[in-house]
Amino acid sequence: MKITSGVIKGYGEIDVAYTRLSQGENAEGIAILLPGLGYTVQAPLLHYSTGIYLENGYDVLHVNYQYTGADYERFSVDEVDDALKHDVNKIVDAVLLDHAYPHIHIVAKSFGTLALCHEAAREFLQDAKFIWLTPLLKDDEIFQAMLDSKQEGLCIIGDEDRHYDEGRFNELKRNQRLEMHLVKGVNHSLEHGFRVLDSISTHKEIMSIIKAFSEA
Repeated sequence: MKITSGVIKGYGEIDVAYTRLSQGENAEGIAILLPGLGYTVQAPLLHYSTGIYLENGYDVLHVNYQYTGADYERFSVDEVDDALKHDVNKIVDAVLLDHAYPHIHIVAKSFGTLALCHEAAREFLQDAKFIWLTPLLKDDEIFQAMLDSKQEGLCIIGDEDRHYDEGRFNELKRNQRLEMHLVKGVNHSLEHGFRVLDSISTHKEIMSIIKAFSEA
């Protein structure tokens, strides 16, 4: 496996890094991982998702944006949102420009789901598969994008997540392209607080769901 790192000039001409894990010319597809704010690709949900896709012969693209650093201190909340959408769009274009993949999957966690809802409208991603991990359901833009999404999608969220909304979750079940999973007793990290063994057990169940969805 070949690992390459790159940097693009993102929103406001600020550098944004990415890492590409490549299987070579015969990759089954590519999985693009969009982390949360403070929840990096090294955190459990995305680290193990990376392993699932690599095991299945996919290339993996980690988009390593960092919107909590000094470069973004002067940004408003809306500007950070705009930066996220702009930067993900630019990195996806840069990486996919030189390789036509047979399958494209995007895995987004939390804040990353804002970029995912923006990518959902792009023509070349209409046949992609999306995984919405702990989406910000109380955000109107994200909720509407999920409701309208034509892509085959998987949504996983906990009932103790501060971004969970029971009414909106149930409404999203109307979209037959979305596979909805509500995990009882877990927070925004899909964990049971400091009950480590319970969290590990739940993460194993979640990874089984992701693996089955990614291989279907």
